[in-house]
Amino acid sequence: MPSSSTVVFLGLLLTSAATFAQSEVLAPGPGARRIELNPDESPSIAEIAISSGLSTGLYFDSDLVRDGMELEGRERFSLVDMGQATLRLIPSSRVVPGERFRLVVRFKDGAAPASASFLLRVHPAKAEPLVEIYREKRTLETYQQEAREVRAELARCQDENSRLMAEHEAPSGLTSLLATQTLDENGVAVRTVTKDILPSRDNALVAIFVTTYRTKGAVAVVVELATKAGTHPWSAKGATLRSRTGAELKVLRVWQQQLIPLGDARRIVVEAEAPEAGIQGPFSLKLWEDGPRTVTLGNVTFP
Repeated sequence: MPSSSTVVFLGLLLTSAATFAQSEVLAPGPGARRIELNPDESPSIAEIAISSGLSTGLYFDSDLVRDGMELEGRERFSLVDMGQATLRLIPSSRVVPGERFRLVVRFKDGAAPASASFLLRVHPAKAEPLVEIYREKRTLETYQQEAREVRAELARCQDENSRLMAEHEAPSGLTSLLATQTLDENGVAVRTVTKDILPSRDNALVAIFVTTYRTKGAVAVVVELATKAGTHPWSAKGATLRSRTGAELKVLRVWQQQLIPLGDARRIVVEAEAPEAGIQGPFSLKLWEDGPRTVTLGNVTFP
């Protein structure tokens, strides 16, 4: 059983007023994103999120002209696989977060619209895995499926709002953990994993110390990061915790002690949902700033 000082320390970190939830949303629900092309309106260019090493699939309701595709920076994609009415893309490690690539596809039957344009935006760690593009009228089944997904997302948002309101009304410190039932009779389990971590050679910062925590229904990773010589200050904007199978834990918040100045180190806390006590890892933790620099730590395990 951990000491009370450890419990209070974690509680202060996770309930600090300086914490912030991740605001980036790539898709409006757990299912596919849907884009409709209207032949009667001026063409608009939809933006689609892609990321290095992650697959994004585009599914069309009309056959494509195989040699009619235009992809800006095609040599920087490790996979460009076009089927009869599908297109799968995997960017290589040569893409840089924030970059945008223009994609144009053309349809075989020549009906309006004869082509469609998209803007592929590189995200440091997230990609839209499935995008459905409708050129003709959608079927009733697709609208029904979308309605189910919207209702599920609404229920999730309502639960999240109730949780946030409960946290806001609760006191701080250890009392907050008890009042919100984050802490049960098992307390807080702690594990130091610094020696087990596998850092990426492309990391923008150095991980000095890594500790993982588990409470009822949640896990947290505390990373002490130091800037490298000659680099600019760094501030975490978001994070992902991804398993070997590609499944992600839902990151609730990312907290950073302060902007990490040149030649110094600061602590960052990543908290995620873990409804099952059996979720231990290993996971890959990826942190990114509002810019191209990222930090990836492999073999992250939880107590």
